[in-house]
Amino acid sequence: MVSAVFHSPREAALEAAAAAKAAPVVIAQPVEPRAPRQPFDWRGLWLQIIPPVLGLALMVGIWALLTMKGGAFPTPAATFDAAVKLFADPFYSKGPNDQGIGWNILFSLQRVALGFGLAALVGIPLGFMIGRFGFLNRMLSPLISLLKPVSPLAWLPIGLLVFKSANPAAIWTIFICSIWPMVVNTAVGVQRVPQDYLNVARVLNLSEWKVMTRILFPAVLPYMLTGVRLSVGTAWLVIVAAEMLTGGVGIGFWVWDEWNNLNVQHIIIAIFVIGIVGLALEQLLMAVARRFSFDD
Repeated sequence: MVSAVFHSPREAALEAAAAAKAAPVVIAQPVEPRAPRQPFDWRGLWLQIIPPVLGLALMVGIWALLTMKGGAFPTPAATFDAAVKLFADPFYSKGPNDQGIGWNILFSLQRVALGFGLAALVGIPLGFMIGRFGFLNRMLSPLISLLKPVSPLAWLPIGLLVFKSANPAAIWTIFICSIWPMVVNTAVGVQRVPQDYLNVARVLNLSEWKVMTRILFPAVLPYMLTGVRLSVGTAWLVIVAAEMLTGGVGIGFWVWDEWNNLNVQHIIIAIFVIGIVGLALEQLLMAVARRFSFDD
């Protein structure tokens, strides 16, 4: 016979409590709610991409309307066909005066890099000293105000006279014309550093080098990068004009050579190429300025 064992309610509650203590405790982990999926920002796309595309389409449309009846000015279709043939082999070389557009762009960029680099090596430290020392500021400010408005091409004969060669003369012209924005903007940035910062440096007895590197440089960097961006734009403008006069290999000389050949299609292509390269240089420096910004 199987005897049934009956427990009182009290005993049953005690057994349940003991079983609960013996059972492993499982702590439920909170489940984080999944972030809702963000819809595609069509409005941002419209504001950033569509307007430039519409502006370019409007320009090409007006261009096509003005050249419908023919004439010396080429149509957009003819210019596009010429660009396809031109960029099919941009790095050909058939002699010193017959090279592809790719080589001409690279030679111009090389001259710009040399002239601009030399201007930065001289102009940025000079701007720091002019902004830091009042005597130097009063001594050099009249000279800068006198030389800064001079046309870039006015400096080219001086370079030809001194260097006796077209290539260093073009680099000299870039140097002397791109140095002023860096000098002026850097000096203004130094002069706008709050005096409290310099007073703290004086109390801490910091050396002039530490004042320059620890206090002035972070505060002046946005002004300095603005001057650099303006200078590289000036350098790219100057090199095209200088190469037209000096000859050799470069995008400016290429434009003038195509004009001598009455090839207007290539001149229009060169205008677009010059603009695109200048825009790329400016956007690159703006990205560098945002990367090293201390605003955040």
